Amino acid sequence: MTSSLTPPRGAQGHNVEPLPPPARLRPGDILRQGTLGPRIRRLRAMLCALGIALGIAALVAVTGVSASSKTHLLAQLDRLGSNLLTVSPGKGLDGTQTTLPPQAEKMLSRIGPVQQVTAITATDAKAYRTPYMPKDRDGGLQVVGTRRSLLPALRGELQAGRWLDTSSERLPTVVLGHDAAAALGLHTPGTRVWIAGHWYAVIGILRANELAPEIDRSVLMSWTNAVKDLGANGTASTVYLRTDPDKVSAVQNIAGATANPAAPQNVAVSRPSDLLKARYETVSGLNSLVIALASVALLVGGVGIANTMVVGVMERRGEIGLRRSLGARTGQIATQFLIEAAVLGAAGGITGALLGAVGVLGYAAWERWPVVIPPAILVTGPAAAMAVGILAGLYPALRASRLAPTEALRSL
Repeated sequence: MTSSLTPPRGAQGHNVEPLPPPARLRPGDILRQGTLGPRIRRLRAMLCALGIALGIAALVAVTGVSASSKTHLLAQLDRLGSNLLTVSPGKGLDGTQTTLPPQAEKMLSRIGPVQQVTAITATDAKAYRTPYMPKDRDGGLQVVGTRRSLLPALRGELQAGRWLDTSSERLPTVVLGHDAAAALGLHTPGTRVWIAGHWYAVIGILRANELAPEIDRSVLMSWTNAVKDLGANGTASTVYLRTDPDKVSAVQNIAGATANPAAPQNVAVSRPSDLLKARYETVSGLNSLVIALASVALLVGGVGIANTMVVGVMERRGEIGLRRSLGARTGQIATQFLIEAAVLGAAGGITGALLGAVGVLGYAAWERWPVVIPPAILVTGPAAAMAVGILAGLYPALRASRLAPTEALRSL
């Protein structure tokens, strides 16, 4: 009599069908698994991405502000010209201040490549808003005599009013430099200033001139009035030269000897555009420091992502064990956590790039600079943030993939 109970097929160890291979997750499923953590733990994800965002924002902002500043500087140099030289008295061997010879202005004009020559002469007078300034206080502004050719030679511009001309040469009139007008609280012509016991009418106010800041701080009157009314000696205190742009260095080398052949070492020759470039290079050096700090912020953000991912692996051990027991591969587990880290890095990078761009827009608008944000930094910034996120999540992802299912399921 045979039993009705027949052993299942393969009970004797033969004709056993192999188990089907683990199912491969589609890219969409892997992406949903990878973004599950940030979607569930939103506050933690936001705080984790904040460090990356601050680093990228600083990087984009510094790069954009530096590029905008450089563009503004180059535009100024194009407008003002980089072929301006200034010749002024230096100091003698004993440290005392020297003066230029009376013929210095005429001698400099005879240099072949020199295209324009103009000058100012210093006075001892000071300009005040009121005649009631206490005698023991010296808060006035320097008054200088100037040639009529000064404004075109410096390529200066009037903010308001008009420049000194033939009709006003012998009249008690002055033009205020940009900073001098601000110091006196004057914004429009038609007012008066008190100079050496007399009132002088303000007929013009200049715009700021980056290449001649000493003019911005001065009150300008005609050369004739400076000599006649204020006792100026008529010797140029500063001579301005416009030269052939291709021969600036050559003129700079011989200007001292030309202005004062007897003592060329007592003459100071400078190129104002070099000062602007030096200032820009100083700002660029500070920008490098800020970029280094931004890199530190990126590193701190990466450590934050790594810490969050490690904690996430510990909290989700049960989930990992359950998935492993259901056939998930180690590579799928590792990919899930790598995607999560990359998402946090990319979110921080994109947010930081947007914040940095907004910062550049605001600062450039405040300074009235052209807005220049290198497109490369907008792309490489988030890409670098994603790379930092992936590197930060590499160890936690490998750790999660190596958890044994039985060990991980104990936490359920």
